Amino acid sequence: MTATTDGSGGPAGARAATAGQRPHIHATGAPVEPPAPGDPPELARRAAARSVEYLLSRQDAQGWWKGDLETNVTMDAEDLLLRQFLGIRDPRTTDAAARFIRGKQRDDGSWPTFYGGPGELSATVEAYVALRLAGDQPDDPHMARAGAWVRQHGGIAGSRVFTRIWLALFGWWKWEDLPELPPELIFLPGWFPLNIYDFGCWARQTIVPLTVVSAKRPVRPAPFALDELHIDPGRPNPPRPLASVRSWDGFFQRADRALRLYHTFAPRRLRRIAMNAAARWIVERQENDGCWGGIQPPAVYSLIALHLLGYDIDHPVMRAGLESLDRFAVWSEDDAPGGGPVRMVEACQSPVWDTCLATVALADAGLPADHPALVKAADWMLDEEIVRSGDWAVRRPGLPPGGWAFEFHNDNYPDIDDTAEVILALRRVRHPDPARLEAAVARAGRWTLGMQSRNGAWAAFDADNTSLLPNRLPFCDFGEVIDPPSADVTAHVVEMLAHEGRAHHPRARRGIAWLLAEQEPSGAWFGRWGVNYLYGTGAVVPALTAAGIPGSHPAIRRAVRWLDSVQNEDGGWGEDLRSYGEKGWMGQGTSTASQTAWALLALTAAGERESKSVERGVTWLAETQRADGSWDEPHFTGTGFPWDFSINYHLYRQVFPLTALGRYVHGEPVVARDREGG
Repeated sequence: MTATTDGSGGPAGARAATAGQRPHIHATGAPVEPPAPGDPPELARRAAARSVEYLLSRQDAQGWWKGDLETNVTMDAEDLLLRQFLGIRDPRTTDAAARFIRGKQRDDGSWPTFYGGPGELSATVEAYVALRLAGDQPDDPHMARAGAWVRQHGGIAGSRVFTRIWLALFGWWKWEDLPELPPELIFLPGWFPLNIYDFGCWARQTIVPLTVVSAKRPVRPAPFALDELHIDPGRPNPPRPLASVRSWDGFFQRADRALRLYHTFAPRRLRRIAMNAAARWIVERQENDGCWGGIQPPAVYSLIALHLLGYDIDHPVMRAGLESLDRFAVWSEDDAPGGGPVRMVEACQSPVWDTCLATVALADAGLPADHPALVKAADWMLDEEIVRSGDWAVRRPGLPPGGWAFEFHNDNYPDIDDTAEVILALRRVRHPDPARLEAAVARAGRWTLGMQSRNGAWAAFDADNTSLLPNRLPFCDFGEVIDPPSADVTAHVVEMLAHEGRAHHPRARRGIAWLLAEQEPSGAWFGRWGVNYLYGTGAVVPALTAAGIPGSHPAIRRAVRWLDSVQNEDGGWGEDLRSYGEKGWMGQGTSTASQTAWALLALTAAGERESKSVERGVTWLAETQRADGSWDEPHFTGTGFPWDFSINYHLYRQVFPLTALGRYVHGEPVVARDREGG
């Protein structure tokens, strides 16, 4: 399979980097060049040199890097359902998406949400429906297996709310049997419980348009029936037992019943005003590229909501939104017999994140600070700085803006994680306009400090977004819906502050104290945005040591012992996504390049460079490197929602191993203590 562009200009340049590989159906059968004999430092130097050349060859002419962001087939299925709902589904897109979806089916008929994972009911239902749209029939062998698996696991009635909303759009499920979500929610003030700003930004952007959809309850004619996915087609939705009235679940179940009654008697004028207010909120948050928040799900639901409110397909807002979704499509050619175009839909795109990580990796591997590739990357990142307020200002109204988002376009939602890492990247570059760089770093640093939560830690997008009530709503069964502080984000901020000479700043000290208190009894740290304890520990240990915590500190020694204890026999490290739900999976899984790198980053920062564990890990990276200087990694090591939504960042397998090898060869980055203060 060879990669092709999608004709959109920008992001396709990064996709072309995967030419000759399977960009979303992973590279297979490529020879791995045996490492030349030598000790681990020599192996590391040679592997790092090959990796530098590989990464440099993947930089876009504008200065950025971007690897494919692979999730699961619900993105592709819902894309087809959206096009069916809007009446714009075409045969070429449908056929290419269907090839991708079929290629991800498990032998038992189900679809997983991550590589090697178990079948998941909602993903399987949505994949099945998408293939029915593509013309696959219930008695086709692969469809019969899927239908049987769905029935064995609860049928449509057991699927998540979002799946049943998609089915309700076509009459395959009754709107009356879904949790109620009134558009009047838009009027609740910021201090009121369960106002829209109590939700994480990704949930907020999804819920607001869904309040319109919930109020309108549209039904488009279904092109076929789905009786084969019900356990009992005559009784597709058996009643669910009510939880105790004394529990939060019971309270919200009864509140939902009251809201359903309100739906019947809601004053029409008030409802119309509420839906119009929701529409204004949606349109005001559309990005310059037409997307919403730079992520696919809010864009999909925003398009449906606006269409229901009278925006036709040719309206500029709708047209720009649909074009933005087209840019999330990764096209490739299936080189198997009888193959054809294959289309994968990214849930998001990660150019800022990929670019700052690539810059750090190349600099730590010894690339000169004034190398043209690094300067070009810094220029691009500086151009991406966000200098206007967004929804984060609801909780921090007096804080001046600054920082960076994750995506190409997302000015409403800069995130703290990207901002900290971009600062770390920019500080590794000798830029020809140092005043411009200093000004951007100063603004971003001030904004980051101001986004600290009350407990001393940092979350990804908002401060103090910690209400537990949103997770209790019957509607919210689709993953994490709040944005509490996490160890990995806090660690990146602490590391950035240390490199800015602010390790003794009161806010940094509070962050350090929080991290030390959050260490697991095992010695690991939980990884909110990466899988999982390896990611958290790989972020926290380098941050603590950069901030002056010695390698002899008890917390660091506990982390080292834990990492040593979970190293695989082959010398690498790996962790399965099931560690989010089962402690027995902590640090357990097939060795991967990115997770091995995270362990090495922690161990070298802790002063373990000469240890056998580090030498074995470095050797594993050198021996598994491909001939072109890259690594293959089919496993998902990124996290959207812990367990519920997993990500394979295709550049993780390149940037983190290079960073780890570079620091092993050249030592840890020097803390810029001359900037102490502020």
